[in-house]
Amino acid sequence: MSVKERKEAAPPAPAVPAREAARPEVTRRQFLRSGMYGTIGLFAAQALVGAGVMLWPAKVSGFGGRVLVPKKLSELSPDDPPLKVREGKFYLSRLPEGVIALYWKCPHLGCTVPWNESENLFHCPCHGSIYEKTGQNVGGPAPRPMDIMAIEIDGDNIWVDTGKITQRPRHLPEHVTKV
Repeated sequence: MSVKERKEAAPPAPAVPAREAARPEVTRRQFLRSGMYGTIGLFAAQALVGAGVMLWPAKVSGFGGRVLVPKKLSELSPDDPPLKVREGKFYLSRLPEGVIALYWKCPHLGCTVPWNESENLFHCPCHGSIYEKTGQNVGGPAPRPMDIMAIEIDGDNIWVDTGKITQRPRHLPEHVTKV
């Protein structure tokens, strides 16, 4: 039997409506593979968003601008403990030669450093760094003194620019704003 004869002898193929012929058939394997890749894509997107949120620096309200110190210059004495200013995240130390604004973050690992009034020193609670009233490190693992902020004195008012934080290798007399 020749090929032509076989074609003529075979029953005709059933007619398929045009709508069904245009729709591709999705196998079970293709469906499961698409679901798996979609799930992997969602997990990857979630991980990227989480990493982005974690690594993007957070804006701290009230930080990076000028802050008015709540006490007047005439109210501060060199014998007083450093004044803690929460709004600007700094301590204002009144020294005999002037004033200095110390950023309250430890230069070692960034912990908040509280003032220990009984010893007249700053003590870092995380790793034991110790600082004088000038911010100079005198003990512990801190590699340098506490950072300072720019100070502007306007009459009896003290303004601290929290956007101008300066790192220093050691405390020097010129770091103190003269009054």
